[in-house]
Amino acid sequence: MYINVFMLVLFSSYFDILKLSRYQQMGLEFTKAGPIKGANTTLLLQHKMLSYLSASSFIRNLVSKKRRRMLVGGYDLDMSYITDRLLAMSFPAERMRAMYRNPLWQVKSVLEMIHQGNYRVYNLCIEEDYDPSHFHGRVEKFPFDDNHVPHFEMMKSFCESVHSWLSDDPKNIAVVHCMAGKGRTGLMVCAYLVYTGMSAEEALQLYAQKRTTNNEGVSIPSQRRYVGYWEKLLSFTRGIGNGPVDVHLPQPCSRELRRIRLYDTVNTNSVFFVVSELQEIPDQMNRPPVEVAKRCCRQIKKGSEANCSPRYFLSYVEGDEEGATPESEEPRVVVQMDTESPILYQKNCLDYRFNKPVEVKGDVRVIFYQKMIGGRLFFACFNTAFIKSSLLQFTIRDLDKVGSAGRLICGPAFCVELLFGPANRSLSSAFSSNYDKHLDC
Repeated sequence: MYINVFMLVLFSSYFDILKLSRYQQMGLEFTKAGPIKGANTTLLLQHKMLSYLSASSFIRNLVSKKRRRMLVGGYDLDMSYITDRLLAMSFPAERMRAMYRNPLWQVKSVLEMIHQGNYRVYNLCIEEDYDPSHFHGRVEKFPFDDNHVPHFEMMKSFCESVHSWLSDDPKNIAVVHCMAGKGRTGLMVCAYLVYTGMSAEEALQLYAQKRTTNNEGVSIPSQRRYVGYWEKLLSFTRGIGNGPVDVHLPQPCSRELRRIRLYDTVNTNSVFFVVSELQEIPDQMNRPPVEVAKRCCRQIKKGSEANCSPRYFLSYVEGDEEGATPESEEPRVVVQMDTESPILYQKNCLDYRFNKPVEVKGDVRVIFYQKMIGGRLFFACFNTAFIKSSLLQFTIRDLDKVGSAGRLICGPAFCVELLFGPANRSLSSAFSSNYDKHLDC
């Protein structure tokens, strides 16, 4: 719909400019210097078209959807104050992109008008950039992929930078943007709000109220998950607002991924998946995803599961419950999951068991596809340090970017299950023998 309206406006403006061109041919002058001829006419037409479309906020209002906008200095911009000192906005664009994003020159004009000399811009985009000199060099970059999550070191650096800048002068403000100015921006703004003492839920709610008209701020589940992770890494030993925040970054935690299952699927007999990790690169803030496994989950048929024991063997994880200490170092046993009972054969389930477990560590991304090339269904991001047992489950509400194709394969009880080996490496061989014996297929 937006594209159709955009094209309608584009053609309307184009025909208006053609009329101007026709007047020029009749001898009317565009400038005091006289009529423009040849290639310069084309450049002028392009410039006038861009100026016409950039001046109109109609298309930008369509693109911004439910994000709140500000009318200031004669400009209609996709930006919102989350607090008096935190401003969230969409990308400050130039050239063609300025037709549907915030025009950079308008953003600059507004910031100079309201916060001259007292603003710093935080760019979270990895896909687009601009010259920092537009904002007098007061630009910092914390780039990560659209619709995805940053690593904790980046979140820590971002919060420390914003806190330092805001502490320098009570008039200073932080201007945060990604491309649309919603998901990545919301994640990092909420991370800073949590850094200042808010709970994760309070921060997410405040951002939703201030940034959107429909109260849907950070809507991608993995991004919300990482705001929750971040809250668990912070402690305020001196009290909130009484000194530096203690950030306890998690130690690298490797886990062995043994199985992936899609429970209660419909309209499909196979789904492909790609498992990747965020890889640290020296002297680079961003951590690109590196593929560690690519396979296909296929339908489980009756008789293919040899379940001799109605149990999952789960490992003890330090800190599973606050203040709790393990009574023994043996794997804990929990009640069997519904997916391991005979009802399994009454539903269509897709499954893949790794012959050799895949070791994953840190920030992990699992993307599911309708076919090996293209056709993404949904995905999920998580950090291995926060896996509290050997089973990680995602319902449809926990998965990211579930479109119509993704919903088409989900039954009423649909969930994605990832089965891991023990966190304690000394238990790995014992788990493997039990796993092979009881979950063989």
